[in-house]
Amino acid sequence: MAITLDIAEGVATVTIRRPEVMNALDVPAKERLGEIWRAVAADDAVRVVVLTGAGDRAFCAGSDIKEINRTGRMVTTEVLLDAIPGVGVPLDKPVIAAMHGYCIGMGMTLALHCDLRLAARNAIIGYPEVRHGMISAMSAIRLGEVIPQAHAMELLLMARNINAEEALRLGLLNAVVDDVHAAAAEYAARIASFPPVGVQATKRLATFGRRATAEAARAEAAAARAFVEAHDDYRAAAAAHDRRS
Repeated sequence: MAITLDIAEGVATVTIRRPEVMNALDVPAKERLGEIWRAVAADDAVRVVVLTGAGDRAFCAGSDIKEINRTGRMVTTEVLLDAIPGVGVPLDKPVIAAMHGYCIGMGMTLALHCDLRLAARNAIIGYPEVRHGMISAMSAIRLGEVIPQAHAMELLLMARNINAEEALRLGLLNAVVDDVHAAAAEYAARIASFPPVGVQATKRLATFGRRATAEAARAEAAAARAFVEAHDDYRAAAAAHDRRS
Protein backbone atom coordinates (compact mmCIF):
# COMPACT_ATOMS: atom_id res chain seq x y z
CA MET A 1 0.00 0.00 0.00
CA ALA A 2 1.27 3.46 -0.91
CA ILE A 3 0.60 4.87 2.56
CA THR A 4 0.42 2.86 5.76
CA LEU A 5 -1.06 3.54 9.19
CA ASP A 6 0.34 1.85 12.30
CA ILE A 7 -0.98 2.54 15.81
CA ALA A 8 0.80 1.67 19.04
CA GLU A 9 0.74 3.16 22.53
CA GLY A 10 -1.34 6.15 21.49
CA VAL A 11 0.90 7.06 18.54
CA ALA A 12 -0.31 6.72 14.95
CA THR A 13 2.56 6.49 12.46
CA VAL A 14 1.60 7.44 8.90
CA THR A 15 4.26 6.44 6.36
CA ILE A 16 4.33 7.41 2.69
CA ARG A 17 5.68 4.31 0.93
CA ARG A 18 6.54 5.21 -2.65
CA PRO A 19 10.36 5.32 -2.35
CA GLU A 20 10.80 4.42 -6.04
CA VAL A 21 9.48 7.93 -6.88
CA MET A 22 10.87 9.63 -3.74
CA ASN A 23 7.44 9.29 -2.12
CA ALA A 24 5.80 11.59 -4.66
CA LEU A 25 2.03 11.52 -4.27
CA ASP A 26 -0.31 10.37 -7.02
CA VAL A 27 -4.09 10.76 -6.76
CA PRO A 28 -4.69 7.40 -5.00
CA ALA A 29 -2.04 8.30 -2.39
CA LYS A 30 -3.73 11.64 -1.74
CA GLU A 31 -7.09 9.91 -1.43
CA ARG A 32 -5.54 7.45 1.01
CA LEU A 33 -4.19 10.31 3.16
CA GLY A 34 -7.71 11.73 3.44
CA GLU A 35 -8.99 8.34 4.55
CA ILE A 36 -6.23 8.10 7.16
CA TRP A 37 -6.91 11.54 8.64
CA ARG A 38 -10.59 10.62 9.01
CA ALA A 39 -9.67 7.33 10.70
CA VAL A 40 -7.18 9.00 13.04
CA ALA A 41 -9.63 11.75 13.99
CA ALA A 42 -12.28 9.17 14.92
CA ASP A 43 -10.00 6.81 16.86
CA ASP A 44 -9.92 7.58 20.59
CA ALA A 45 -6.86 5.34 20.96
CA VAL A 46 -4.79 7.84 18.94
CA ARG A 47 -3.33 10.74 20.91
CA VAL A 48 -0.64 11.96 18.51
CA VAL A 49 0.39 11.31 14.90
CA VAL A 50 3.82 11.03 13.24
CA LEU A 51 3.97 11.60 9.47
CA THR A 52 7.05 10.35 7.63
CA GLY A 53 8.32 8.82 4.39
CA ALA A 54 9.92 5.47 3.58
CA GLY A 55 13.42 5.07 2.20
CA ASP A 56 16.51 7.25 2.51
CA ARG A 57 15.95 9.81 -0.25
CA ALA A 58 12.79 11.71 0.62
CA PHE A 59 10.08 12.55 3.09
CA CYS A 60 7.91 13.45 0.07
CA ALA A 61 9.04 14.94 -3.24
CA GLY A 62 5.67 16.52 -3.96
CA SER A 63 2.96 15.57 -6.42
CA ASP A 64 3.64 12.91 -9.03
CA ILE A 65 4.33 15.04 -12.12
CA LYS A 66 4.52 11.98 -14.36
CA GLU A 67 0.91 11.25 -13.44
CA ILE A 68 -0.07 14.84 -14.26
CA ASN A 69 1.60 14.54 -17.66
CA ARG A 70 -0.09 11.19 -18.30
CA THR A 71 -3.59 12.32 -17.32
CA GLY A 72 -3.35 15.98 -18.34
CA ARG A 73 -4.98 17.14 -15.12
CA MET A 74 -4.31 17.80 -11.47
CA VAL A 75 -6.05 16.28 -8.48
CA THR A 76 -9.40 17.78 -7.50
CA THR A 77 -9.35 20.51 -4.88
CA GLU A 78 -11.48 18.42 -2.51
CA VAL A 79 -9.08 15.45 -2.60
CA LEU A 80 -6.09 17.78 -2.25
CA LEU A 81 -7.49 19.55 0.83
CA ASP A 82 -8.49 16.27 2.48
CA ALA A 83 -4.91 15.01 2.06
CA ILE A 84 -3.42 17.90 4.05
CA PRO A 85 -3.48 17.26 7.82
CA GLY A 86 -6.16 19.32 9.53
CA VAL A 87 -7.30 21.18 6.40
CA GLY A 88 -10.02 19.10 4.78
CA VAL A 89 -10.54 16.85 7.80
CA PRO A 90 -10.68 18.56 11.24
CA LEU A 91 -7.93 17.08 13.41
CA ASP A 92 -7.44 18.11 17.03
CA LYS A 93 -4.70 15.56 17.66
CA PRO A 94 -1.14 16.89 17.25
CA VAL A 95 0.74 15.84 14.11
CA ILE A 96 4.55 15.65 13.96
CA ALA A 97 6.41 15.70 10.65
CA ALA A 98 9.59 13.58 10.63
CA MET A 99 11.35 15.02 7.57
CA HIS A 100 14.40 13.73 5.73
CA GLY A 101 15.85 14.10 2.25
CA TYR A 102 13.62 15.86 -0.25
CA CYS A 103 10.66 17.63 1.31
CA ILE A 104 9.37 19.77 -1.51
CA GLY A 105 6.12 20.91 -3.10
CA MET A 106 3.15 18.95 -1.80
CA GLY A 107 5.54 17.22 0.61
CA MET A 108 6.35 20.56 2.20
CA THR A 109 2.66 21.46 2.26
CA LEU A 110 1.99 18.32 4.30
CA ALA A 111 4.83 19.17 6.69
CA LEU A 112 3.81 22.83 6.96
CA HIS A 113 0.35 21.84 8.19
CA CYS A 114 1.77 19.54 10.87
CA ASP A 115 2.04 21.02 14.36
CA LEU A 116 5.70 20.14 14.91
CA ARG A 117 8.40 19.73 12.27
CA LEU A 118 11.61 17.81 12.92
CA ALA A 119 14.21 17.41 10.19
CA ALA A 120 17.23 15.25 9.53
CA ARG A 121 20.40 17.10 8.60
CA ASN A 122 20.04 16.02 4.96
CA ALA A 123 16.58 17.58 4.54
CA ILE A 124 16.06 19.69 1.41
CA ILE A 125 13.07 22.01 1.58
CA GLY A 126 11.40 24.01 -1.16
CA TYR A 127 8.42 24.89 -3.31
CA PRO A 128 9.14 24.25 -7.02
CA GLU A 129 5.52 24.69 -8.18
CA VAL A 130 5.90 28.02 -10.02
CA ARG A 131 8.70 26.49 -12.06
CA HIS A 132 6.15 23.95 -13.34
CA GLY A 133 3.34 26.43 -13.98
CA MET A 134 1.54 25.30 -10.82
CA ILE A 135 0.80 26.67 -7.35
CA SER A 136 1.17 25.50 -3.79
CA ALA A 137 -2.22 26.89 -2.83
CA MET A 138 -2.50 26.07 0.87
CA SER A 139 1.18 26.73 1.53
CA ALA A 140 0.86 30.14 -0.13
CA ILE A 141 -1.85 30.91 2.43
CA ARG A 142 -0.12 29.33 5.43
CA LEU A 143 3.63 29.89 5.01
CA GLY A 144 3.61 33.62 5.83
CA GLU A 145 1.94 32.79 9.14
CA VAL A 146 4.82 30.51 10.12
CA ILE A 147 7.86 32.47 8.91
CA PRO A 148 8.34 36.17 8.02
CA GLN A 149 6.41 37.16 4.90
CA ALA A 150 9.50 38.25 2.98
CA HIS A 151 11.09 34.82 3.37
CA ALA A 152 7.80 33.10 2.58
CA MET A 153 7.45 35.02 -0.67
CA GLU A 154 11.04 34.24 -1.62
CA LEU A 155 10.54 30.51 -1.10
CA LEU A 156 7.26 30.47 -3.02
CA LEU A 157 8.25 32.73 -5.94
CA MET A 158 11.93 31.89 -6.44
CA ALA A 159 11.50 28.10 -6.35
CA ARG A 160 14.80 27.87 -4.47
CA ASN A 161 15.54 24.93 -2.21
CA ILE A 162 17.01 25.49 1.23
CA ASN A 163 18.74 23.11 3.62
CA ALA A 164 17.61 22.13 7.10
CA GLU A 165 19.83 24.61 8.94
CA GLU A 166 18.49 27.56 6.94
CA ALA A 167 14.93 26.34 7.50
CA LEU A 168 15.64 26.17 11.23
CA ARG A 169 16.97 29.75 11.23
CA LEU A 170 13.81 30.92 9.47
CA GLY A 171 11.64 29.29 12.14
CA LEU A 172 10.20 26.70 9.78
CA LEU A 173 11.49 23.77 11.87
CA ASN A 174 11.42 22.91 15.56
CA ALA A 175 14.72 21.04 15.45
CA VAL A 176 17.39 19.55 13.18
CA VAL A 177 18.56 16.19 14.49
CA ASP A 178 20.83 13.28 13.62
CA ASP A 179 18.08 10.64 13.87
CA VAL A 180 14.76 12.22 12.91
CA HIS A 181 12.71 9.06 13.43
CA ALA A 182 14.03 8.59 16.96
CA ALA A 183 13.43 12.25 17.75
CA ALA A 184 9.88 12.11 16.40
CA ALA A 185 9.19 8.98 18.45
CA GLU A 186 10.47 10.76 21.57
CA TYR A 187 8.30 13.84 20.93
CA ALA A 188 5.27 11.64 20.21
CA ALA A 189 5.72 9.47 23.29
CA ARG A 190 5.94 12.54 25.52
CA ILE A 191 2.77 14.08 24.09
CA ALA A 192 0.94 10.74 24.18
CA SER A 193 1.76 10.42 27.89
CA PHE A 194 -0.30 13.51 28.72
CA PRO A 195 -4.08 13.47 29.25
CA PRO A 196 -5.54 13.90 25.75
CA VAL A 197 -8.26 16.40 26.65
CA GLY A 198 -5.77 19.12 27.57
CA VAL A 199 -3.57 18.41 24.56
CA GLN A 200 -6.45 18.52 22.09
CA ALA A 201 -8.03 21.61 23.65
CA THR A 202 -4.67 23.37 23.52
CA LYS A 203 -4.28 22.57 19.83
CA ARG A 204 -7.81 23.83 19.14
CA LEU A 205 -7.02 27.15 20.81
CA ALA A 206 -3.60 27.45 19.17
CA THR A 207 -5.13 26.92 15.72
CA PHE A 208 -8.28 28.98 16.31
CA GLY A 209 -7.34 31.77 13.91
CA ARG A 210 -6.56 29.30 11.15
CA ARG A 211 -9.81 27.41 11.65
CA ALA A 212 -11.85 30.63 11.79
CA THR A 213 -10.69 31.58 8.29
CA ALA A 214 -10.61 28.04 6.91
CA GLU A 215 -13.65 28.35 4.66
CA ALA A 216 -12.36 31.53 3.07
CA ALA A 217 -8.93 29.96 2.60
CA ARG A 218 -10.40 26.88 0.93
CA ALA A 219 -12.53 29.01 -1.39
CA GLU A 220 -9.53 31.15 -2.35
CA ALA A 221 -7.40 28.07 -2.96
CA ALA A 222 -10.10 26.55 -5.16
CA ALA A 223 -10.38 29.75 -7.20
CA ALA A 224 -6.62 29.98 -7.66
CA ARG A 225 -6.38 26.33 -8.74
CA ALA A 226 -9.22 26.82 -11.22
CA PHE A 227 -7.30 29.76 -12.72
CA VAL A 228 -4.17 27.62 -13.10
CA GLU A 229 -6.10 24.71 -14.61
CA ALA A 230 -7.68 27.04 -17.16
CA HIS A 231 -4.23 27.55 -18.72
CA ASP A 232 -1.89 25.04 -20.33
CA ASP A 233 1.32 26.11 -18.58
CA TYR A 234 1.28 23.24 -16.09
CA ARG A 235 0.64 20.63 -18.81
CA ALA A 236 3.60 21.87 -20.86
CA ALA A 237 5.84 21.95 -17.79
CA ALA A 238 4.77 18.45 -16.75
CA ALA A 239 5.53 17.12 -20.24
CA ALA A 240 8.96 18.79 -20.22
CA HIS A 241 9.72 17.35 -16.77
CA ASP A 242 8.68 13.90 -17.95
CA ARG A 243 11.01 14.10 -20.96
CA ARG A 244 13.97 15.08 -18.74
CA SER A 245 13.42 12.30 -16.20
